[in-house]
Amino acid sequence: MKENKKTIIFAGVAIGLALMAFIFSPTKITPDAFLDQGESFFPDFTDPNSATTLEVIEYDENSGSPYAFKVTFTNGKWSIPSHHNYPADGKDRLANTAAGVIDITKDDYRTNNVSDYEMLGVIDPMDETASLEGRGKRVTFKGEGGMSLADIIIGHEVEGRPNMRYVRLPDEKRVYATRMNIDISTRFEDWIKADLLEIVNTDIEKVIINDYSINERTRSVDRRDNIQLSVRDSIWTAKGMKSSQIIDTTVMNGFVSTLDELTIVGIRPKPKGLSATLKQIEGQGEISQSDRRSLQSKGFFFTNDGQLMSNEGELQVLSSKGVFYTLRFGEVVYGSGLAVTAGTEEGSNSQSGGSAQNRYLFISTEFNQSKFPEPPKPTNTEFLKKADSLFTESDRSNKAVYSIHNKWQRDVDRGMQLSRNLNDRFAEWYYVISADSFDKLHLSRNELIVSKN
Repeated sequence: MKENKKTIIFAGVAIGLALMAFIFSPTKITPDAFLDQGESFFPDFTDPNSATTLEVIEYDENSGSPYAFKVTFTNGKWSIPSHHNYPADGKDRLANTAAGVIDITKDDYRTNNVSDYEMLGVIDPMDETASLEGRGKRVTFKGEGGMSLADIIIGHEVEGRPNMRYVRLPDEKRVYATRMNIDISTRFEDWIKADLLEIVNTDIEKVIINDYSINERTRSVDRRDNIQLSVRDSIWTAKGMKSSQIIDTTVMNGFVSTLDELTIVGIRPKPKGLSATLKQIEGQGEISQSDRRSLQSKGFFFTNDGQLMSNEGELQVLSSKGVFYTLRFGEVVYGSGLAVTAGTEEGSNSQSGGSAQNRYLFISTEFNQSKFPEPPKPTNTEFLKKADSLFTESDRSNKAVYSIHNKWQRDVDRGMQLSRNLNDRFAEWYYVISADSFDKLHLSRNELIVSKN
């Protein structure tokens, strides 16, 4: 009996100790607010190459409205709808940006209080009822058929943590502090082909600077100067230059480098009729009155004898590939932001729009056949039907001549194709270049030619 009583007592003590251990053990309790910590925002978005559209919406304080920058892949081409569907060089950049968004996780939950949105910068830029302050950047990725892959609002940087941002999903209240290292650029120039002229500085063999101005009322031309420059063994000289003079190396190097690296800061579409005419050989085809008005609004005019000229002169460049470029400098483009990159209404150039004096640029090309005089052809091509071991002296001679002529034909074909491709691209657009680029290209004789002393 005593043994049973002892057993019952020991069992009771054990149960009591176990109960106390359970009650007082440091059990970790996770609040519901933190249950999704570390999870991906977009678990179904795993392949960055599946993204065919990126749209970034920001609030433009100057216009008081949201501004959308969009890059998309349609009809087999990348383009920028917000900029007249200008061709984009966007595949790799978009995929890299998408990969960065895929990697975003819910690192630190911060709040679900709407009143905190302004302070954290996560107000939807498209929200018409919220405060104008504290609006974030809304980033959306879509796949084929417009299927949404990711949609997120990116807010302010977390104070003291430069690699973290406040973010939230547009249809949810929860805000997170999230690690991210993504360059989500809405700069037009970041999404386009950087090499506008497709020329390198060592290709440039000859430059002609036609310095003139046009009387817009009478269409008469005031020809101020014509500077012809050529290079040999990396030394530039000017036609008619005195023996006591040299080309300023620093200025010329800056000039050539600007041509090599010429980038644009904006574009405007040319009228379709004008583009179609320009894709033919320049000087052929009819230009309508509306096309003439389009040209004139940008600073380009047809003279009384039918020549296309510009109100700030022109620059001609001959490359080693035989492409002869003509760059015509037109009107000043005032403003900033979208007003420069995509333009406003026709004829709305106004100094009130901003202080940056960018410049319209009209580019055309033609192939300079005279750079490639045709070499002799072989007297016959019988050697093509023979083994080398059966060649006569005449066959060997004809083969050598044939090889030289073939190389000439390849060079001509390549140069003609390059010029044709460039001209077709240039025919579609008026370009806008920065004031700095214009200043480095629009040079006077006194800036280029200096005394040896």
